[in-house]
Amino acid sequence: MFGLWYFSLALEEIRKRFGFINRIFIFFTGNDIPSNNPALTDTPPEQPCEESEQKAQVDPKPTTNDSATKPSGVEDLPKPVEEPPKPVPVPVQPKVEAPVKPAPPKPAPVAPVETKPAEVPKPIVEPAKPKVEVPAPVPAPVVKPEPVIPKEQPKPVSPAPKVPEPATNGHQTKPAVPEPSAKPAAPTSDAAVRPLKPTPVTEDGPMAASAAKAAAVELPASNEDSFIIVEQQKPKGPAAAPTPASVRNSTMDFLRAEGGRGTSAPAPAQVATPATRNKSDTMVDAAVMEKMEAGFAKLAASDSKSLLKKYLTKEVFDALKNKKTSFGSTLLDCVQSGFENPDSGVGIYAPDAEAYTVFADLFDPIIEDYHMGFKKTDKHPASDFGDVSTFGNVDPTGEFVVSTRVRCGRSMEGYPFNPCLTEAQYKEMEAKVSSTLSGLEGELKGKFYPLTGMEKSVQQQLIDDHFLFKEGDRFLQAANACRYWPSGRGIYHNDNKTFLVWCNEEDHLRIISMQMGGDLGQVYRRLVTAVNEIEKRVPFSHNDRLGFLTFCPTNLGTTIRASVHIKVPKMAKDYAKLEEVAGKYNLQVRGTRGEHSEAEGGIYDISNKRRMGLTEYQAVKEMYDGISELIKIEKSL
Repeated sequence: MFGLWYFSLALEEIRKRFGFINRIFIFFTGNDIPSNNPALTDTPPEQPCEESEQKAQVDPKPTTNDSATKPSGVEDLPKPVEEPPKPVPVPVQPKVEAPVKPAPPKPAPVAPVETKPAEVPKPIVEPAKPKVEVPAPVPAPVVKPEPVIPKEQPKPVSPAPKVPEPATNGHQTKPAVPEPSAKPAAPTSDAAVRPLKPTPVTEDGPMAASAAKAAAVELPASNEDSFIIVEQQKPKGPAAAPTPASVRNSTMDFLRAEGGRGTSAPAPAQVATPATRNKSDTMVDAAVMEKMEAGFAKLAASDSKSLLKKYLTKEVFDALKNKKTSFGSTLLDCVQSGFENPDSGVGIYAPDAEAYTVFADLFDPIIEDYHMGFKKTDKHPASDFGDVSTFGNVDPTGEFVVSTRVRCGRSMEGYPFNPCLTEAQYKEMEAKVSSTLSGLEGELKGKFYPLTGMEKSVQQQLIDDHFLFKEGDRFLQAANACRYWPSGRGIYHNDNKTFLVWCNEEDHLRIISMQMGGDLGQVYRRLVTAVNEIEKRVPFSHNDRLGFLTFCPTNLGTTIRASVHIKVPKMAKDYAKLEEVAGKYNLQVRGTRGEHSEAEGGIYDISNKRRMGLTEYQAVKEMYDGISELIKIEKSL
C-alpha cells in the first residue's frame, strides 16, 4: 500500500510539473487523472511558483503517520528527473559515425594485382628448343661437297688462257688470278667471279708497282677524291685504290683508319650526322688518352694566357676527348701544340677540315674571341676583292714603310691538312702545284723550286730576304705540321720575286704578293690576279659559314693578311703603347720575321687582325687606314 501511495504521489507531482502529461492522459482515456486531494485538481498546472508546490506537499500529511518523512524524499526526486535530456544526444551521434568508418576498407580490392599470369611465357620457350634442334643435321651433307669442288678447281689452269685476251701484261695477270680464286671456295658461282677479278688486278698492278716514280702524274687525279672534307662530303669510288698505299707510309696512329675510309667511303653518312658518328667512333688509343690527360693537367696548372686554356674547360675536355674525325684526328691533334707551348697566343690547330665541326665546342668560342665576335650563328660573307684601284701608296715618301706584303692562304680541295698528309700526298700536291704555276704568264711568270733540290746557301738567303719559309718553329713542329720535311715543299716566284707561292708550309698554299716600299695598291692588284688564275686550275676548300678553310683558325674567312714592315722608333719605345694604339685600328704587331720573332732594327710587322665576317677588300681597307693613322701618330710625337 505504501508503494502504491508513493507511486500515485509521484505521478501527481510529475503532472504538476509537466502539464502536457495530463492532456495526453485525457486524450487517450477521456478522464482526468484521479487525485486524493481535491485541491490538487483545482490548482492550475501553469503556475511555476514554489509556494504552490509546498502547499500541495503539506496537505497530504494528515492522511498517514509517515507523511513527515515522505515529503523529504519527494524533494530528492526532481533531481534525477533532469537526467533524461542527457542520454538523448549520446545515442544519436555515435551511431552515425560508426557506419562512416568502413570507407577505408575500399582500397583492399585494389591491392590484389594479378601479375601471376606472367608465368605463362615459360611453357612457350620450351617448345622452341626442339624446333631449333631439327635443322642441326642439315649442315652435315653440305660439308661433303664443299671440299671436293674447290680442291679440283684450282688444280686445272684451263681458265688461265682465257684471261690474257683483254690484258697486255699477261705475265702479271696470271699469278694474280690463282690467289683470289682460292678464296671463293664455298660459292658455287665461280664462273661469274672469275671474269670480274682480272679487271681490277690489271689496273691496280701497275699503279701499285710504280706508285713512287712512274705514276707520279696519275696519282693526283686518282687520290684527289680519296680524302673527304666537310664541304665536299662524298669521295668517289675510283679514288679508293691509292689510299692504302699512302696510309702505309704514315707513322701517326690516327691515320691507321684512313685506308678503310678510302675504300668503303663511309664518310658521307659521317659528315651528314657527325653526332652519330662520334658516338660510334670512340676508339681513342689508351696512349693518346693518357697523353691528353697529362697535357690537360699541365695546361690547367700553368699560367698560360692562351685562348686554348681559356676555353678548354674540364667539361669541354671530357666531352671531346673521345671524339675522332673521319681522318682519325683526335682532340690531341688539335691541342698538342698548345699543351707543349703554354706561351702560345691561340694554341690550337685543325688537323683536317672536319675538325672544325667535330670539335666545334672548342673551336667556335676561340674563333668568336679571336675574330672579334664572329658567333657560331654568323656566316662569313661571299668573297669580294672589291675595286683594286682604290688603294695607293700608304707612305709616298718612304720614310716609315720598308716593304709591303699581302698574302692569303688556301687549302687544296680533296686533301686533309698537314698533320694528316702522307709523304706520297705531299709529293702529289707538290707536283700539282708545280704544273699549275708553270702555266702562269705575264708578271706572274716564274719557276718552281722544290726544297729537296735547293742548296742550303740559296735556301738561307731566301729566308733572310723574307721570301722563303723555315722548316717550322716549335709551334708548328708540335702540331705535326712539318712531317716528312722537306718532301713535298717548295717555292714558286716570278722573275722579279714580287710574287711568291709557298707550297705546304703551314697551309697547302700561301699566295704572296710583296715588294719594297708602301705601294699597297700595286701589291694588292697583283695578288688578286694571281688568286683568280690559280683557282681556275686548283679548286680551293671553302665552307659557307667559315669561308676559306686553313690549318690555323686565325686565318679562316678571307685568309687575307695585309702587312707592312714599318719603322716607328718613337712609338716603339713603349711596346705596350704601340700594341694598344694598333689594337684600336684592328691591327696586329709582330716581329720582323713574323709571329714569335723579335723586331730587328726597330722594324715591326704590322697587319690587319680581322679576317672573318668581312670581305677581302674590307680587310685590306682596315690595314690601309690603320697604318695611315699610325704614321700620323709617329710624326706627331
